[in-house]
Amino acid sequence: MSFQHHLDGLLNKGKAKFKEFNDQRQQQQQQQQHQQHQYQHHQQHSHSGGPPPIPYGTKPGYSQQPARAYWQPTFNPQIPVSHLFTQETGAHGWGNNESQNYTADHQNCFFTPDGKLVIRAIVQTSAPENKYTSARLVSHQKLDRQRGCLTAVLTAPCAGGIWPAFWLLPSKPFTWPTDGEVDIFESWNGDNVNHSCLHWGHFNGEDWNKHRVVDTPIPNLASRAVTMAFAWDQPEDGQGGRGVWYIDGVPVMKADIPAGTRRMSDWNIILNVAMGGNVCGGTLPSDGIYDFVVHRLNLEEEPIGGWSRFHEDWTRTKEGKTM
Repeated sequence: MSFQHHLDGLLNKGKAKFKEFNDQRQQQQQQQQHQQHQYQHHQQHSHSGGPPPIPYGTKPGYSQQPARAYWQPTFNPQIPVSHLFTQETGAHGWGNNESQNYTADHQNCFFTPDGKLVIRAIVQTSAPENKYTSARLVSHQKLDRQRGCLTAVLTAPCAGGIWPAFWLLPSKPFTWPTDGEVDIFESWNGDNVNHSCLHWGHFNGEDWNKHRVVDTPIPNLASRAVTMAFAWDQPEDGQGGRGVWYIDGVPVMKADIPAGTRRMSDWNIILNVAMGGNVCGGTLPSDGIYDFVVHRLNLEEEPIGGWSRFHEDWTRTKEGKTM
């Protein structure tokens, strides 16, 4: 090959790389402008006193890689689920008279070749035993920071008697509900509603105000990926602090982190699909397969827009109502 040929080849490669870089930059700018437009719309809506809008027409959040993630597990089918999660098992009702038997079987929980985590609830009412099987996963990873943001991109099953959840509990051993519970996503009986919750007391007269909840309708919940996030900011001593719940980048609930609960750095992530029980009003699901798909799961140093955005969200977002 002549020197001129070689030089031409290098120039062509350089032009191609520059075009690729420029295209990516334009795409990122468009995404940022779109997110800013959504946020400005949310601010206007917040001032009007209405509920925060959820941008249903946007692309799923998992197409945008998170910035400054300090934990982002790879869902590789070549490694066991137990490498990342404790697979809790049993059929003892789980405190809510639930019907499922949580197993560690591959049929109930697995990684896919395209890098997703699937929690599969299976109903076989004709089976002699294990008519209702599912999985419940607790991350080995803790939140590990006094402030940060936990994000998951999920496609959830929606049907009568089905109760998928993405939530947080303090690391074992803990005292429930004294040490606290944070529910980032949960929906039941196919209601297409997310129930953002904070618990830190018993359901009795003395603790009537120790629960916070906001119900947010999510149309087409079962047919699209939804980005669920929880950002927290806590003092170094682990006492008090603030939390904001997000759906598709829009803040939907805020709450003070109650004094006396476990410091947030010592909490674990839980993903599960329950069936029947008190929350579902005794409704049981029909025979079939119900997949809870996790497209992406990560812990980030800060929420979308940074901590200045978090503080703005705090001033404009409604507190959860008492249960």
